[in-house]
Amino acid sequence: MRQVKVQALCREEFAAFGEYYDMAAPEGYFLEGAIHRFYPDRLTTACGGRLAFSPLTVKRTERRVITQQEYHTTTEELILPLDDDMILHVAPASGGKVVTEHAKAFLVPKNTLVKIKTAVWHLAPLPATKDQLTAMIILPECTYANDCTVVDLAPEEQFEIVF
Repeated sequence: MRQVKVQALCREEFAAFGEYYDMAAPEGYFLEGAIHRFYPDRLTTACGGRLAFSPLTVKRTERRVITQQEYHTTTEELILPLDDDMILHVAPASGGKVVTEHAKAFLVPKNTLVKIKTAVWHLAPLPATKDQLTAMIILPECTYANDCTVVDLAPEEQFEIVF
């Protein structure tokens, strides 16, 4: 089985798949009041309707074998790990053709908001250190029903994420 090594999150490597921002350590220009600093528009997305904020829990498994992937044809997905660092696996947008030979895995620090580009292959993030990860998924309402293609990977397309 092919192995994909987890790599540190960096802008150059992740740019093909999306963007990210560490919400717990804001930097740069801010608007300031007597007791606050506001860091506007650090990560943006477009949504023609209502946004939904959906908690996700993912249990740790003995091996991190990826047997499914999904993509959204018209939607960017935002993920915020809340209580652990997360491992996020992605593969390039490919018009629906499975391309796991190009899959990458990134270690995303807790409180780092990640935006996955439209049509990029992914699935649920995995806990890095804890027995269970809680993350916030931000998508237009009902994306899971209206714009989500989930594919079961053939044995030769599956891969294992390793450190």
